[in-house]
Amino acid sequence: MSLKIGVIVHGPTIIDKGYAKKIINLLSNYGVVSARLGGTMGRTAVIDASLENVINIEDKLLPSQSIELLSEDNDILFLLNYGKSMITGHTFGYKVLNNVGMDVDLIQIERPDTSDGAIICWSDNVDKTLLNNISKDLNMPIVSSNEVTSIVENLTGYNKEEGLIKRKIAGVSPGENIMLNGTIIGRVTSSNLEIIAQDNQIIKMIGGKIKKHGLEKLGKVDLTKAIVKTGLLRKTNNIKPRLMKHISSDKLTVVYLDHAAEDIYQYRNADLVVSVGDDTTLLSSDILYRFNVPIIGITDGDLDKVVLEGFKHDDSIIIQVESGYDDIIGEMIFKKVFSNKISRNVDDLVEFKKEILDTIDNSGISYKFVDKQLLD
Repeated sequence: MSLKIGVIVHGPTIIDKGYAKKIINLLSNYGVVSARLGGTMGRTAVIDASLENVINIEDKLLPSQSIELLSEDNDILFLLNYGKSMITGHTFGYKVLNNVGMDVDLIQIERPDTSDGAIICWSDNVDKTLLNNISKDLNMPIVSSNEVTSIVENLTGYNKEEGLIKRKIAGVSPGENIMLNGTIIGRVTSSNLEIIAQDNQIIKMIGGKIKKHGLEKLGKVDLTKAIVKTGLLRKTNNIKPRLMKHISSDKLTVVYLDHAAEDIYQYRNADLVVSVGDDTTLLSSDILYRFNVPIIGITDGDLDKVVLEGFKHDDSIIIQVESGYDDIIGEMIFKKVFSNKISRNVDDLVEFKKEILDTIDNSGISYKFVDKQLLD
């Protein structure tokens, strides 16, 4: 009877570097492999690499959810990741496993091709022969879960005192964005970062500068369970986006989007998307470019660089309004143009764009057109 192997692929880097495909092919020599994406940012990388028939990207699942799902029908699980450093990679595996909330036989393959890359065995029940064979195949050392746990718990974790929750974030660098549950809430100012919350509200950072507008969007959050990321969401240079064919129906559909943390991929069949906010516009433009869907972006120039390079459809329009007015204009468009609904049908996209511009003109708020958000 063949060994059933479940593979959870996390993040774009392991895909962009070609290791997701290589390792999945390697594991196929040992059994029947089924692979799923864990997290959302790897989706674009899977599409660009034409791997959607190899790695399931249909469901928007957290890594822990993908692990739980694949554990039902598989004998052993592999978590493939390429963290920006050894400590962030090890911390990721540790946090994910804690979020699973059940015993699973899991092997993490972290940062292949680097001097500090390692295979982490998170279970004592793993077949040691298989583990050693994979180690030889990839020329990577095996690290015990106890060793990783000791390092991670020393550098990260949280504590509760006097009604405050203080959480340490490892592996940060000054200048990086701080993203919490998909929303950018600040910027790193030191090599050590601690986020402090009270009553499920972020109130302070040590080693970081808070972005107030980000906290307003974030709202209440359980800091002990929140997903925290720093730096770029996709770091790879020279990305070659894969362009998909877009087929419009008789009735054209336009969609309103005002939060980058939402599932942008669900709008890939729309004919045009109106995005509000600098980061939301950058991400939606980059993702929807692959599906040949233009956007109208409402921005105010307050961009937090979340990707190294952003792509834009030739028919997309980026409108930059006065500082602090992008949300206000967005609300006007949502009420007047979309009648407080997420989507609507239109007969002509040119006329619809005119309707958007007329709404901004009538607001009296000054604006300009921007060719691209990221400067060379």
